[in-house]
Amino acid sequence: MDRAQTQDMATAREPGVTKRPAADRPDAPHPIGTDARMRIARPSRNLAAAVHFYVEGLGLEVLWHTTGAPPGEHDLLMVGPRGGVRHLELTHDPEPLEPTPTVDDLLVVHLGEPVSEDLLRRLLAAGGTNVAAHNPYRNKHGVTVAAPDSHRLVLCSRTLSA
Repeated sequence: MDRAQTQDMATAREPGVTKRPAADRPDAPHPIGTDARMRIARPSRNLAAAVHFYVEGLGLEVLWHTTGAPPGEHDLLMVGPRGGVRHLELTHDPEPLEPTPTVDDLLVVHLGEPVSEDLLRRLLAAGGTNVAAHNPYRNKHGVTVAAPDSHRLVLCSRTLSA
């Protein structure tokens, strides 16, 4: 990493400093379009428990679900908002991979309103556990719930305007 890149990273961490979007920097690679589909993939101990948590608890839809994968492949669950450009892929390998998330590996959902008691109650009934966030900002602006596979979900009351 050269000195300019190091300075750019340091500047981006300073409070109140906004980093220029890649599209505004002549040396930046071509940006990914706003309609690009993005998927977060992670292992799960139990896809049935994941369906219960993310679909019945959080309210996402099952976009794809396969079970009984042939040797060398894995079972797959994809959930997300119908028609959305971002979704969550959960896999279950025949030789299980143990999920090893840290306290700051998060799926953050910006609700743009306070977290309803009903939503929190559904997530807890679906196997979630209400936990304190590692970052105090998350506690101030939302609720953190550990999913049955130990991954953390943050329901943020703020909007995301990026």
